[in-house]
Amino acid sequence: MNRKSAMKSKNIERWSPWLLLLLIIVLWQTLTSAFQVSEFIFPSPARILDQAIEYHAVIAGHAWRTFWVTMVGFGLAILVGVLLGFLIGSSRVAYAAVSPLMTAFNALPKAAFVPILVVWFGIGVGPAILTAFLISFFPITVNIATGLATLEPELEDVLRVLGARRWDVLMKVGLPRSLPYFFGSLKVAITLAFVGTTVSEMTAANEGIGYLLISAGSAMQMGLAFAGLLTVGVMAMLMYELFSLIEKHTTGWAHRGSQGH
Repeated sequence: MNRKSAMKSKNIERWSPWLLLLLIIVLWQTLTSAFQVSEFIFPSPARILDQAIEYHAVIAGHAWRTFWVTMVGFGLAILVGVLLGFLIGSSRVAYAAVSPLMTAFNALPKAAFVPILVVWFGIGVGPAILTAFLISFFPITVNIATGLATLEPELEDVLRVLGARRWDVLMKVGLPRSLPYFFGSLKVAITLAFVGTTVSEMTAANEGIGYLLISAGSAMQMGLAFAGLLTVGVMAMLMYELFSLIEKHTTGWAHRGSQGH
């Protein structure tokens, strides 16, 4: 009986996001139809779907551009974030010194860098890649550094007594212990990277979903604009789920309680 109840609870948990999404769509369509909301103000799901089908080739082209630009910026963020996080987290002094500066940098509005990047690199992929990088490398750096710097002193002392060097402790204990932090940061960073790319494309590109949003808004094609927004959301959600799947298979030991074992 308990097993049957657990299976039922797991099925509800699995389908709950889709049921909530369906409920939102039905409610959205009902309200826009009941109050006869103009499509120029707030298009209905049906209108968005019509526009998505009609302009699917245009949306796909812009979506591909946004996707690969985001992935390049995100890849750079992973590379720099892991290296910088390792350097900061390997020393408690460095962690204490750099953390306030990193927090101050994170507080800066990354969209404000776009005009500066345009002056430096011109209109095109450069500003978009760098905006995606700037907005997404911080969570990765901080989480890697935190995972390493917060290694229990007692555990480190025991390992040092057993003959382990500082490097051994970091590589064989610190880094594996940081993996849950790392994957948690990836799931946050990938969504931020899409935001950064889209914001940059709105002001410094002639391609991409951000450019599509501006163009559709100027032409009062709000259904197309919303279709573009939803496309970015779908891409971000798929990448989030991909990292969640990889996390589940590589750091299952850190989530035993949530997996019902």
